[in-house]
Amino acid sequence: MSRCGRLVVLAAAFLGWMFAGVEMAIFVPATRPAIEDFLRAAPAPIAAERLAVLADQWLSRYLTAFLLGAALGGALFGWLADRCGRVRALGLSIFCYSVVTGLSYLVTGPWQLLVLRFIACIGIGGLWPAAVALVAEAWPAVSRPTLAGLIGASANVGFLLLGLIMLRHPVTAESWRWVLLLGASPALLGVLVLLAVPESPGWLAARAALKTASRPSVLAAVFREPLLRRTLLGICLGTVPLLGGWASGQRLVPWAGEIDAGLKAGTQTALASGAVIGSLAGGWVASRLGPRTSYFAISLGSLGLSLGIFFGLQPGAPGFLEASFALGLVSTSFYGWLPWFLPSLFPTPVRATGAGVSFNWGRILSAAAMAASMPLSEVFRGDVALMAGTLSLVYVLGAALAFVIPRGEPPA
Repeated sequence: MSRCGRLVVLAAAFLGWMFAGVEMAIFVPATRPAIEDFLRAAPAPIAAERLAVLADQWLSRYLTAFLLGAALGGALFGWLADRCGRVRALGLSIFCYSVVTGLSYLVTGPWQLLVLRFIACIGIGGLWPAAVALVAEAWPAVSRPTLAGLIGASANVGFLLLGLIMLRHPVTAESWRWVLLLGASPALLGVLVLLAVPESPGWLAARAALKTASRPSVLAAVFREPLLRRTLLGICLGTVPLLGGWASGQRLVPWAGEIDAGLKAGTQTALASGAVIGSLAGGWVASRLGPRTSYFAISLGSLGLSLGIFFGLQPGAPGFLEASFALGLVSTSFYGWLPWFLPSLFPTPVRATGAGVSFNWGRILSAAAMAASMPLSEVFRGDVALMAGTLSLVYVLGAALAFVIPRGEPPA
């Protein structure tokens, strides 16, 4: 592949995952305004405490739909990337998440929004394995930490972009649907990817072997020896940051929104700013410390910061935004670590499928835990801080899991 072609690949993957970051972040600040809007038609006013409980429960439902949809998308589009090409899977995944999010603008109730959210997230989950495999194979001579950092940072640039837009255009019960139109904007990018991005040389070289293999063999291979242990390890490693980030860390934004829309936008921006740096540095830190030490350090740091913020601070208090930045910096280092470590666990013919299963199927476990935690909203009476602080204890599991990671560089 020419240098120009490699740059086009990198730009397409970066922009696709950046807009996916916008899509992932949309429902964190928009859920409570949306629920308030939907409840306006209720025959009787809703008490503030009851509204807090309902908003937190619907946030859990939307996050569960995101995790399950992304898990399904990782499997489907990972399979498509190995069978039909990385570029085709990349372009179709972008088109899927953007068009369906745009259609969500027309919903009239929270259940309709939930169904369309699930479908859109199939595209979000499908983009990651296609993009990681395509970039890794288009840039084989570039250091893994550098590429991992760029890919990991791109989604967090999307989080930051949404936060900056929210500073100018607050997300309120009177005006929240605009974020869904923003989520529809990458549809053109999906078309351009299909038309202009060159295919992976590694995939083209392996295509003949793929054609002779039985159709279910690609997915089945990652669940058979000698790859089964690598797959199970990858799933476990992906679950901790997904559950910790979405069930705990992202609740900073709606917690700040209980004060006002401006603080909500500022918290989104601070959290995302730290996340951009953390995800850029995650692969580099992992390459310097090794996968075991770095995963342990990120888990322990995320746990300490989460407990300190949710049990020791209040939104708007001195140091709150700085602490939000620090949590974003540390907890999203996982997303530079994961693309550095996971793809090299699998050989080229099953790399996209293996990475997709490892990263996105970890979402299934996270979604199950998220769904199981919903009764806590009632128990905690909508106390977002208590909910988030309790769920941050998943990082204890991450610190323990670090001891089963192989030392040194990940296997080729």
